[in-house]
Amino acid sequence: MPAGAAVLRDDITAAIRRALMQELAAVGYGRLSIEAVARRAGVSKTAIYRRWSSKLDLVLEIVASAAQGKLPALDTGSLRGDLALLFQVLAHALRHPLASQIIPDLLAEAARNPTIDETLQKMLRARQQEIGGRMIELAVRRGELPADTDPEAAIDLIVGPLYWRLAIARNPLTDTYLEMLVESVAVGLGAGPAVPKPRRMAPADR
Repeated sequence: MPAGAAVLRDDITAAIRRALMQELAAVGYGRLSIEAVARRAGVSKTAIYRRWSSKLDLVLEIVASAAQGKLPALDTGSLRGDLALLFQVLAHALRHPLASQIIPDLLAEAARNPTIDETLQKMLRARQQEIGGRMIELAVRRGELPADTDPEAAIDLIVGPLYWRLAIARNPLTDTYLEMLVESVAVGLGAGPAVPKPRRMAPADR
């Protein structure tokens, strides 16, 4: 580090990140201000500007960082198992109060702000390849899906219903709904019907 360079404390950076997410959820991007984020974080505006040059840079960097969080390995041995695990992870993430408020606001802002739109599109494409590409590739290898399955269309079918239900319709998710969704999506992608599990025989049946 060059002599005289400021030391950026990790605890202050973490406080700013938390404050930004809370403020963004509370007021949206349009009304968001560096002053309000600094006040919520208990730091000076200078502390923020040492790390980010503008409100836009602050929001994009932190949202990108959140979007890059690691997913568990989606390789349970079957497409339906992979879908069930992915739905649990996505439902947990989208159910979070901050995510349910921030995501719709940023998508609306993207229609007005080309920089936000470009950044969100890059993140979504990268996530799509990471999630859909790998899952579909494994399902094709297992013989569960046709070889010509389109990963891009597949991820739309996989993620779309969850996002619509939680972020747009704001309806709760139940275990029954998720189980139904797994089967509907698997069949919609071209997988064969699920093989019913054998019924255990009660002692009186033997």
